[in-house]
Amino acid sequence: MIMKIYLENIKIYAYHGVLPEENIIGTSYLVNAEFHADLWKATETDDLNDTISYADLNEIIHDEMAVPSKLLEHVAGRIIKKIHEKFPQISFIKIKITKTSPPMKGEMHGASVEFEKTF
Repeated sequence: MIMKIYLENIKIYAYHGVLPEENIIGTSYLVNAEFHADLWKATETDDLNDTISYADLNEIIHDEMAVPSKLLEHVAGRIIKKIHEKFPQISFIKIKITKTSPPMKGEMHGASVEFEKTF
């Protein structure tokens, strides 16, 4: 049985990018995340200690998004590493980070990176 936790469209204002102005002005990002873990015990106990708190996952994502980086790949890697360190029972993590206003020609909803890691 696969049990999943999703955090969807977390909107965060942050300062990532290669261009100097991106680190000064910043922009909005959307973060989507998926986590797989054995959460069956929580179905029986109704106890937060027997699951993974999505509030804690959200906090890690916010903390890592607050650290300016040139590359979204670097941010995604840090998020995955920190979450796996705190919750080693997670067997799969998927993170998608979307820069909603990338400094490029043309109109678009955003530019994204998506990483999937199995443990």
